Amino acid sequence: SEGELVVPFVNQQLDEARRAGALIVYTQDWHPESTPHFAKDGGIWPVHCVMGTWGAEFHPDLSVDGEIVRKGATGLDGYSGFSERHPTTAEEHATELVDILRRRGIERVVVVGLATDYCVKETAIDALGYGFSTTVLGEGIRGVNLKPGDDERALEEIRATRGIIE
Repeated sequence: SEGELVVPFVNQQLDEARRAGALIVYTQDWHPESTPHFAKDGGIWPVHCVMGTWGAEFHPDLSVDGEIVRKGATGLDGYSGFSERHPTTAEEHATELVDILRRRGIERVVVVGLATDYCVKETAIDALGYGFSTTVLGEGIRGVNLKPGDDERALEEIRATRGIIE
């Protein structure tokens, strides 16, 4: 809900990051038409972000100028920008994100986007696990809140793993 409201703030942060010479990497759900991730195929989520459709596109007002890490394209599941997992065996596979960051000598990761209680949380926790100093910008996130307060619990989990919420 209200995910589009983060776009102006995120664009402002992206402009500042570009001026500072920071690396900007976008993550994007990019699912096939059928995947165990979707409720129609046994998962919990409605069909969303199907590759090549309008639903998988970034918001039209978002300033997209940087590398894009797509996740879910082969039917793997996962919320973190750093990893995907097989939906039935739970075997994890890394995305290219950690390699991109390490090749560039990145030490600090700043996370914005959707959704606080899933992709933002898992990406931030994984970034911390890989040794990156990690900050989540509260004004640049929104949660799904399948259960009321899921977004606040997600932020507490990030704080508990030494992530910073600004």
